[in-house]
Amino acid sequence: MIGRPKLVLASGSPRRLALLNQAGIEPDALRPAEVDETPIRGELPRACATRLARAKAEAALRNVKLDGELRGAFILAADTVVAVGRRILPKAELVNEAEQCLRLLSGRNHRVYTGICIVTPKESFRQRLIETRVRFKRLTNEDIQGYIGSGEWRGKAGGYAVQGIAGSFVVKLVGSYTNVVGLPLYESVTLLGGEGYPIRFGWLNAGGGL
Repeated sequence: MIGRPKLVLASGSPRRLALLNQAGIEPDALRPAEVDETPIRGELPRACATRLARAKAEAALRNVKLDGELRGAFILAADTVVAVGRRILPKAELVNEAEQCLRLLSGRNHRVYTGICIVTPKESFRQRLIETRVRFKRLTNEDIQGYIGSGEWRGKAGGYAVQGIAGSFVVKLVGSYTNVVGLPLYESVTLLGGEGYPIRFGWLNAGGGL
């Protein structure tokens, strides 16, 4: 690690970590940011994702400043919002929330927004907002009940995980697939690289263990 700036992922999401690993990047630490993710009354989906990504980055920065090992690290934070029109869908925790989400998404187009926010070692903030359009097939009651039974939806924005069973519900996807999983890789890696983080550091022999 000597000679390479450190990277903190401001998330405890296994999906975001797996996506970064897929790009050959291994964060030095995970610092999930505890922020209230409740949308502000009347807040549009794009604004919500942007605001929460910034809030998570700021919370992680406060944490990192207290850690001598991580002080001066790059920080990557993200927040994903699923919306039908102006309506922001919840991160489903209860069965009835997931069911409502799936019935709303059935046979319709929706949009997935991820705000990403990077904090540089000099504490500059860089942000991007990525949008992907997704269309679900018309879901039968059996589809919905079967998916509820899988448990995959729990804690997921919009009540589904596209990298799992729900991938079979997708009729059309326009934009970044990794955005829908939870971290748009192209934009995240480009933003990090543009600020001087050595994104190719871990690529050497990256396939050796496969």
